[in-house]
Amino acid sequence: MATKSTRRELLAAGGALGGSLLASKVLGTWPGNQDAALKRVLRIAHLTDIHVQPERKGGEGMAHALEQVNGLADKPDLILTGGDLIMDSFGADKDRTKVQWDLFDSVIRNHNDLPVRHCLGNHDYWNGAGGGGKNDPMFGWKWAEDVLKLEAPYYAFRQAGWQFIVLQSTMPLGGGYTAKLDDAQFEWLEDTLAKTPKEMPVLVLSHIPILSICAALAGDTEKTGNWVTPGSWMHIDARKLKDLFYKNPNVKVCLSGHEHLVDRVEYLGVNYLCSGAVSGGWWGGNFMEFGPGYALVDLFEDGTFRNEFVPSGWVSAAE
Repeated sequence: MATKSTRRELLAAGGALGGSLLASKVLGTWPGNQDAALKRVLRIAHLTDIHVQPERKGGEGMAHALEQVNGLADKPDLILTGGDLIMDSFGADKDRTKVQWDLFDSVIRNHNDLPVRHCLGNHDYWNGAGGGGKNDPMFGWKWAEDVLKLEAPYYAFRQAGWQFIVLQSTMPLGGGYTAKLDDAQFEWLEDTLAKTPKEMPVLVLSHIPILSICAALAGDTEKTGNWVTPGSWMHIDARKLKDLFYKNPNVKVCLSGHEHLVDRVEYLGVNYLCSGAVSGGWWGGNFMEFGPGYALVDLFEDGTFRNEFVPSGWVSAAE
């Protein structure tokens, strides 16, 4: 998510809080499934908003989180990253972008042995600065796709009896972006859901939340006297997506990041889960009440789940 203006101010204020401890007390576990007899088919570690950078020991912090996940006694079957994998290429030149992606690639190769599926975030998009602009072969999502070995910025796969749909939330707009699917991606999503067996549960992964209470609290959104949530903080097409999911009740879970905060919104049978940030406050401490961490998501054969936010305990160089 963008880190300018009020979010920068909130970050500075939030750094004084004991976020890792507080988050673990506040959040605990959300038990979508309380039946011990049901079979867990998959355990996922959701690592979002890593924002790796050479500064503030960002590479060491990323490695710490990966080593912690790989070392769990109840080891995940799969890591899902949630976008904003590097600090920023949206506004960075070519040299700076290369430094960040080289660091990301090195850390994940040297500190992880688990299967990984990637989702792209707004900071993973390169605007072509310091290169050939829009004519540069690495413009847009191409750089991230090459590093992550993705054939497209959105895709689907099936595993352990679940359908996974990975969306690309960022729609570049002028010098910024909004959160939505273009017509082609929405039609692809409709078609993918139509081709999914109705008894097969679906998990949707996006960088920017489709629905989130965090988006209402991540900045001074009430300062006008009305709640005003920017379209870059939560999907502006949330109503359209909500309607689509209502027609496809096997959509059970939507995972996201972007906010660097943690929440759960349950609406019309779909659980929308925002999983904090591996980087916490962009490797500068906490963001509001939340420090660095990740989520563990257990998926069950009947379409239910359990979700837990896990503070990583990383103390940044800035603290």
